[in-house]
Amino acid sequence: MLVDSHAHLDYYEGPELDQVLGNARAAGLGTILSIGIGDGPETMHRAHDLATTRSTPELQIFASAGIHPQEAHKATPEGLEKLSALAAQEKVIAIGEIGLDYYHLDNPDIATQKAAFSAQMKIAAAAGKPIILHCRTSELAVPAAKERYGAADAADDMLTMLEDEWAPTGLPGILHCFSGTVEHAKRGLAIGFYLSFAGNLTYPRFTTIREAAVAAPADRILVETDSPFLAPIPHRGQRNEPANTAVTANFLAELRGITTPALIAQTTTNFQRLFPTTRIPSLAE
Repeated sequence: MLVDSHAHLDYYEGPELDQVLGNARAAGLGTILSIGIGDGPETMHRAHDLATTRSTPELQIFASAGIHPQEAHKATPEGLEKLSALAAQEKVIAIGEIGLDYYHLDNPDIATQKAAFSAQMKIAAAAGKPIILHCRTSELAVPAAKERYGAADAADDMLTMLEDEWAPTGLPGILHCFSGTVEHAKRGLAIGFYLSFAGNLTYPRFTTIREAAVAAPADRILVETDSPFLAPIPHRGQRNEPANTAVTANFLAELRGITTPALIAQTTTNFQRLFPTTRIPSLAE
């Protein structure tokens, strides 16, 4: 059974959603974690709605909820109250995706992003749930964004905040769509995080991601699609979907020198260790 640890299922509607879920089952998926960011606090409940209405014994759907750093200015008292309410729901197994994003010129300023991130870590800690992290630096951004953020590095800032504010909770989390270096990976692993690899693992220029994917401990790796974004090669440029988790899993297995079934078994075990309520009794016995 394959697990997609990060998909935006609420981006699909009607017949397209039906097709996407059917394709996922056909590709061997048994669990999808649907990420609940929506367009901000007003719509971040949509992933939970899907998890409660479209989950089946053949394809379990769970949800997260969080305010994306690009929407950090919406982390108002009212927005955070909505998040706290969702965090209490059984089907919401994580808070996220949250974090820092220094990529887009029109993103909220760094102070606003950090405040939203910190507030959401507190909500997750109070709920006793892992966090799912988004991090994007200005390294590949347009020149104007690089100028705006200067020497600030989102990965270093985020990891420092995690070490100071999250590590003391003893709770784990996921570095979603891991795109950092081996050193970034080591810092995340040291405080209990899992590394989740997406379709960009297959893109030729991202050698540092592949280095981290090879170096990561077997018991801390996950696979995801981040669909409908980041379709893996050979589907790059197309609308991504959870069925393509199998493509990334196969690529990661080849990188690590193991069989695809072994990689799938390992990542599924890892996901279920991180989120025990997702274990299917008949498969876990």
